[in-house]
Amino acid sequence: MSLGEAEKNKKAVSYDSELRQDIVTGDWVVIATGRAKRPDEFAQFQRVAADDAEDPFENPEASGQEQDILIYRRADGDWSLRVFPNKYPAFSRGRTARELSEGPYFAMTGAGYHEVIVTQDARRSLALLDVWEGAEVFDAYQERYLALMNKKSVNYIQIFHNHGKEAGASLPHPHSQLMAIPVISPYIALELTGAERYYQSTKRKVYGMITEYESETKKRVIFENEHFIAFCPFASRAAFEIWIVGKRANPYFERITDEEKFAVAEALQRSLYSLYQGLNDPPYNFYIHTAPCDGKDYPHYQWHIEILPHTATWAGFELSTGIEVSTLQPEAAAEYLRSQLNS
Repeated sequence: MSLGEAEKNKKAVSYDSELRQDIVTGDWVVIATGRAKRPDEFAQFQRVAADDAEDPFENPEASGQEQDILIYRRADGDWSLRVFPNKYPAFSRGRTARELSEGPYFAMTGAGYHEVIVTQDARRSLALLDVWEGAEVFDAYQERYLALMNKKSVNYIQIFHNHGKEAGASLPHPHSQLMAIPVISPYIALELTGAERYYQSTKRKVYGMITEYESETKKRVIFENEHFIAFCPFASRAAFEIWIVGKRANPYFERITDEEKFAVAEALQRSLYSLYQGLNDPPYNFYIHTAPCDGKDYPHYQWHIEILPHTATWAGFELSTGIEVSTLQPEAAAEYLRSQLNS
C-alpha cells in the first residue's frame, strides 16, 4: 500500500487548531480552524481596471522608459512583451559588488540588475492570458535569466510578480520583475539546506516525494498536467497559498524545456484563474524559487513557483514568532479552488 492509499484509509478527525510543519524548511504554521471562515468569505476584493492615463507601460517610448533589453513582436509587427531596466532600480546595474564595513557590521554595495517584464494588454492579468501567451512570459524569464546568470556579482536571480496594490504593485498594468543579486536569501538557503537534509536522512528528494504524494492523495491538488502539479501546500502560510512544482527532477529554472514552458504556463494560468474566480481577483505575489547560479551543485533541490494571495494581515503573534496563522485548511482551500475551474 502506498503512502497516499494509507492516508486515504485514515479516519478523518477534526481539531480546532493544528500546528503544521513545512517539511523542507522546518517552519511552523498554525491552521486555526476554530476561527475558520468559509472559503467564499475570502472573496472580499474589488477588481480594479487599468488606468490608461497613468500607465507608463502602455506606450513605453512616449513615457520615457529606457531602451528595450528584449522585445517580442507579433506577426503584425506590434509588440506583445518587452523587457527594460527598472526606472527606479533597487540594484546598480552592471557594477561589481564592493565591501562596505562599519565596526562590527558587514555590508556591500547594491550591485546587480533590476528589470521589468511587461505584457502588452493592460486589462488582462496573467490569470486571463491564453496558455501560449503565458509560455511567452516564461520564454522571457528564461532568456533574461540566461543572459544575466554569469555576470559578475550575480549569485542569485529572483523573478517575481506583484498583482494588486496590497501586494506591492505600484501600477495595475501586468508586469513581472527580475532582480539579479550577489547574495542568496536566507529563505532560499533554508530550502537548500532542508532539501539536502531530507535526502541525507531518507535517500529521497523531498520535492519529488511531495509531488508524488500530493498527486496520489489529490485532496490538496488544484490542477495537474503531464509535467507540473499545482496544490495548496500542507503547511500553508496563508489561506489559498499555492505551489506549482515540476514532476521532472530539476533544480535549475533556466534548464526548463519548451514543452515544460507551456505546461507550467497552463498550471500557473489555471491556478491564478481559480483565485480570480473564487476570490474576486485578490492581490497576490508569485515568485520562482530556483537553485542559485553561484557555480555550486544543488542536486537535491527543485525549482518551483509559490503563489501567496493576500488573505490575512500579520499581527502580534506572527510578528513576534515568525509563525504564520491561517484560518482555512489547505484541503478546504484546494477543494474550493478546484470547483472554480469546473464551474
